[in-house]
Amino acid sequence: MDDPNEVRESQQEEPAVPSEPAPPIESRFLFVDVAALRAKQLRRGARPRIEGDEHPLPHKAERVAMEEVRRGLVYYDVPAKKSGENESEA
Repeated sequence: MDDPNEVRESQQEEPAVPSEPAPPIESRFLFVDVAALRAKQLRRGARPRIEGDEHPLPHKAERVAMEEVRRGLVYYDVPAKKSGENESEA
C-alpha cells in the first residue's frame, strides 16, 4: 500500500513560472487583492517565483508576493460581472 504521507516526485518539481509576464495591474485595489492571495499561498508553503540573485529576498510573504505581482509573475483572473449587478431596480 502507498503511504499517504509520502511525497510524490511530481510535487517536488520547481514552481511553474509563467513564460510571459502577466499584464500590468492598473488598479491598486486589484494589486492588493492579487498580492494578498499570493501571500496566502506563500504562507501555506508555495515556493517563491523570484530569485534572490541581485537583491536579497524580503523575509515576509507579503513583500515577496507584492514583488512577484509587480514583476508580472502571478497570473490573475477577474471574474465577469453578473448581469444583475450595477443595475438599479426601479
